[in-house]
Amino acid sequence: MEINRGHKIMELMSLPEEMERLKKFHGHLGPWAVVGYRMGQTARKKFEGKLWAVVYTGTRPPMSCLIDGVQFTSCCTMGKGNIKIKDDNLAMGMFYDEKLILEIRLKDQWRRKIDSETTKENEEEISMEVFQAKDEDLFRMTKAESLVEERIVKL
Repeated sequence: MEINRGHKIMELMSLPEEMERLKKFHGHLGPWAVVGYRMGQTARKKFEGKLWAVVYTGTRPPMSCLIDGVQFTSCCTMGKGNIKIKDDNLAMGMFYDEKLILEIRLKDQWRRKIDSETTKENEEEISMEVFQAKDEDLFRMTKAESLVEERIVKL
């Protein structure tokens, strides 16, 4: 995995349109919102039709910002009731439909980087590193086929 260590990058470039939209939706562009954006985007590619999500971050910022990113790209929203939040302090989402369960977990080295290096001054730069990372570098993904109704609905 390669993590960009360059600084001052954001001063030289503007944000991609989708990151500007996420920034407007969430209120600022931080790496946890972008992690959620990427999780929801990745899940949306794997599922057709209605999708449900369980996000394990809890509701305390900054990690809970991941929830907004998931809502933004997955179409799982609090208003529709197809997303649940678990207070486990994990950078993980589980996405499912009637046939498939997909667990998407942020890799430990990314969590350490975000937790230890993010400041107000560099949050957009680190957010862009998350946005540009390959799925396989950013996430550990586990798929399972199951009768989801029995396993998940009780959450």
